[in-house]
Amino acid sequence: MNKPGRSIGRMKIPKELFVNCQKGPERKAWMSGLPVLFRELETRWSLRVGEPFDHAGSCSWVAPVTRANGESAVLKLAMPHMEGQDEISGLGFWNGNGIVKLLEADLESGAMLLERCLPGTTLHSEPEPRQDEVVANLLKQIWSLTRNPSDLSGFRPLSLMIEFWCRETIAQKHLWPDAGLVNEGLRVFEELGRPALTDVLLATDLHAGNVLRSQREPWLVIDPKPFVGDRAYDPIQHLMNCETRLHRDPIELVRRVADLTEVDAERLRLWTMARAAADPRDDWKDARWMRTARKLAL
Repeated sequence: MNKPGRSIGRMKIPKELFVNCQKGPERKAWMSGLPVLFRELETRWSLRVGEPFDHAGSCSWVAPVTRANGESAVLKLAMPHMEGQDEISGLGFWNGNGIVKLLEADLESGAMLLERCLPGTTLHSEPEPRQDEVVANLLKQIWSLTRNPSDLSGFRPLSLMIEFWCRETIAQKHLWPDAGLVNEGLRVFEELGRPALTDVLLATDLHAGNVLRSQREPWLVIDPKPFVGDRAYDPIQHLMNCETRLHRDPIELVRRVADLTEVDAERLRLWTMARAAADPRDDWKDARWMRTARKLAL
């Protein structure tokens, strides 16, 4: 478990979040303003706040709370970042179907009061083949809420996030180990990211660490990052997090997950190849991702 990075007022800041907030002036300003926001929401929403979760990731301050009526909930103060911008809108759209319920929200700050999952153990507690099944069922439930393209008019297209990532990858061009393969991944990103009438609202960051055991449903999704796009994109973060199986036999794993999620296996193969080849990354020397991309490029 991470030890807190430091305290700001009454707030303990987990190490991973503290480190991430040192990466730019906007993030530093957000972190310095947390105590004021915390006190305001504590009063407005009548909360008794516990110790923050130190495993909640690097982009949010998250803590268990008790409401005035005795109900357990979770307070999430989300650092402003491009991918998570529409989380509140997405939670409202899905309205608790496969995903934690949104109980209160402050649109200006992005703060959320969320349903608490109990016991709250992550899907990592299950073997990976079982994770495949749970993730697939949750994704199909999430996608089923998109019934009309007009319902999605307020959400950003997946292509926007893909373009953001591609700019980061291109800025790392001097580090690429295989320019031809990376460029092919970038080309596939552009091709598959184009909007289509069959697009749905995607979670985009659904993996075992963002699925918790709960009482209302066996499993619920947390921390969605909503974008409108090709449903064949949505299983990929789960695939990327199952590194051992993906590197060992990517074709077989893609086929299995495509079958479970009922998405086009060819599109899932191409999306996964593009992510393996052309994701922006800290370490371009890890040859496993290029080997996996070559296997998927056929």
